[in-house]
Amino acid sequence: MNKVIKYVVYDIIRNRFVISYTVLLLLISLAFFGFEADPNKGLLSLLNIILMVVPLVSIIFTTIQFYNSYEFLELLSAQPISRKTIFFSQYWGVSISLSLAFLIGVGLPTYIFEGSVSGLILVLCGLLLTLVFVSLAFLASAITKDKAKGIGISLGIWFYFTIVYDGFVLTALLSFSDYPLEKATLFFTALNPSDLARILVLMKLDISALLGITGAIFQQFFSSNLGFTVAIILILFWILSPILLAFRIFNKKDL
Repeated sequence: MNKVIKYVVYDIIRNRFVISYTVLLLLISLAFFGFEADPNKGLLSLLNIILMVVPLVSIIFTTIQFYNSYEFLELLSAQPISRKTIFFSQYWGVSISLSLAFLIGVGLPTYIFEGSVSGLILVLCGLLLTLVFVSLAFLASAITKDKAKGIGISLGIWFYFTIVYDGFVLTALLSFSDYPLEKATLFFTALNPSDLARILVLMKLDISALLGITGAIFQQFFSSNLGFTVAIILILFWILSPILLAFRIFNKKDL
């Protein structure tokens, strides 16, 4: 497995798109920290970019990479290599490559300009979101052999989590505002890894006014340490569940 992972990582890090993605994140990070006198404002500005750009790039690039590597997967399947090794080698290869791009583009400037706990949590959340949307991309790719459909599913997933979700939650909360919705709000929060990542960062920045309805209630019912632990566990669930389901589908389908 290690040899296949190394090959996938080496192939992806030479990709012009990944290099451009790394440079773009680096320039954005340097710009935000350079223009803002307060490092916390730089983190907030960077958080907004991370919540939109990182999931989009992770899920679309991974989906395209999966379909472009299909012939390579077929070649490997003809060798005495288990499908588990083939599948997870691809997964870890893509995950490591995009994580390295994120660490260079965001992690390095954040550590230099704001190496506090808040900055480290921001980087951690960015890495976790990368893994979440890579997992979701593998699931979308495993569902169908049609590249166009796979990309469409991936775009739909990204659109739901970053744009549509908050509208649904806000509508539900306003429609049933006369009822106790604390537990329901926590449930809604667990359904969106991007929202969980935003809450983690804003909790450490102690800016409750910017948390929104779901985040404010989340912080109200949990202390910082407990809330952090619960959010991390939920995000890990979002990483593991899609990739395990994707492997189950991949393991049964004909290549």
